[in-house]
Amino acid sequence: MYDIAIIGAGPAGCTLARFLDKKYRVLLLDKRDVTDDDYPGVHKCCGGLLAPDAQNMLGRMGMAVPVSILVDPQLFLVRTIDLDNKIERYYQRFYLNIDRLAFDRWLISLVPKNVDLALGCTLKTCSSESGFVKLSFTYNGNTYSEKARVVVGADGGNSTVRRIFFPDKKTPSVYIAIQEWFEANDTTPYYAAVFDKTITDFYSWMISKENTLIIGSALKKDNLALDRYKMLKMRLRDYGIVYGKKIKREGSFIFRPKDISSIYTGNETCALTGEAAGFISPSSAEGISYALKSAYCLAKALNDGLDDFQPAYRKLVSGMKRNIALKNMKCPAMYSPLLRSIILKTGIKSTDVI
Repeated sequence: MYDIAIIGAGPAGCTLARFLDKKYRVLLLDKRDVTDDDYPGVHKCCGGLLAPDAQNMLGRMGMAVPVSILVDPQLFLVRTIDLDNKIERYYQRFYLNIDRLAFDRWLISLVPKNVDLALGCTLKTCSSESGFVKLSFTYNGNTYSEKARVVVGADGGNSTVRRIFFPDKKTPSVYIAIQEWFEANDTTPYYAAVFDKTITDFYSWMISKENTLIIGSALKKDNLALDRYKMLKMRLRDYGIVYGKKIKREGSFIFRPKDISSIYTGNETCALTGEAAGFISPSSAEGISYALKSAYCLAKALNDGLDDFQPAYRKLVSGMKRNIALKNMKCPAMYSPLLRSIILKTGIKSTDVI
């Protein structure tokens, strides 16, 4: 029997595995095999930017980002394009532009040798049975079963673990992220945030990576999501954005916690961390910093004992919940066309581009 089974080997799962006490027997399971370039779905739908909060958390954990995961250009400006009000502003921000797959591989490489890695495995069922959790998963067409005292859902938005164990718990609003990669000759050193209420009540983005341009959007989950994404591309072309042939399309679900009541950390046999718990910015959809922080907090709580760890975990993440509440208070100024227009017209804290 394992002491802890972690479902999801992204930033949250790998961080948790890295900081758990070596006295525990740990299983880390993920449906992707990031070590295999040909494995289906190995590329995660992600803009691949490390925000300042994520950089800060990596530094606090003594993790120096290797040059091998960085891609050109490095980004120091956010280009804000308000299509509702026909206003544009630039703001100084410091992001690390990364290759997300290389980042995930780096995190996997830091997982301690005492942790059993099960990559390329798809979780099928989880159930609580008299003091332990039984989980079954498939690998290469075969089904396997394991037992653990505690199972951890670190499997991101639309978490399978959360759906199995807590189907009646309120979840954050679910959006569909769609992004496409295009050939681009001009590598422009900025990250663009695009606002258009006819496309989404959240936001869209453009990110340059090497000789490509990513165009993405967080869209309401309905049958018109793809149509609205196509409309976004048309409007950006009309606005003057130039890009070439499409290389690929990616998609995923994104949680958006519009209030902290939808954040849930689990119970004494099943813990949730990262986006599976609802820890993600409701204003920007940035999730890596929250994944790192919440996983570190969970590791601290579990290292004090597997019995009754949840009160300690909830206390440790209380500051994160307050942070999300404050970001929700900021959202009206960002997502109301009228309020955003007033702020952008003032030019406060904006940067002139020469």
